[in-house]
Amino acid sequence: MINVVLYRPEKPQNTGNIMRTCVAIHATLHIIGPLSFSIDSKDLKRVGMDYIDDLKMIYYPTYEDFAKKYHEQEIFYVTRYANKVYSGFSFADSSKDIFVMFGRESTGIPHDILREHPDHLLRIPMVPEARSLNLSNCVAIIVYEILRQQQFPNLATSEAIKGEDFLIKEKQKQ
Repeated sequence: MINVVLYRPEKPQNTGNIMRTCVAIHATLHIIGPLSFSIDSKDLKRVGMDYIDDLKMIYYPTYEDFAKKYHEQEIFYVTRYANKVYSGFSFADSSKDIFVMFGRESTGIPHDILREHPDHLLRIPMVPEARSLNLSNCVAIIVYEILRQQQFPNLATSEAIKGEDFLIKEKQKQ
């Protein structure tokens, strides 16, 4: 199972988008506080739409609370300070839990946390002049790489709601 970990996110709109992504792929969302917004805010509910009702989310008041619970878990950290690209890691084993931490929109993951885990730092390539990408986009890039390596377990790879041949049938009706 994929576990998306947000370290003190600052923007409810990004968090809402990430919630929606987590629901769409059956990932668990871990949010580390303290936060500058309410998890119950209308912004989160508007962006997350009705998907939020199906979200598996755990909130931790502090990083220490999270670390105490998962101190033995292998965690990957997304940062511009990494020397290895995310696609260079193997996530093919879908039988084990994968935890991926993303930092604050303004400051990322604290450097002392990153220094403790030099072999688990991943980067998303971009032009040298770019400082960062949008947080919800980063989450989507990484989790879909993990899912691609696992061959999208339990996810629909064709149209499941309207049927695989929906476009053909729709054209025939015209």
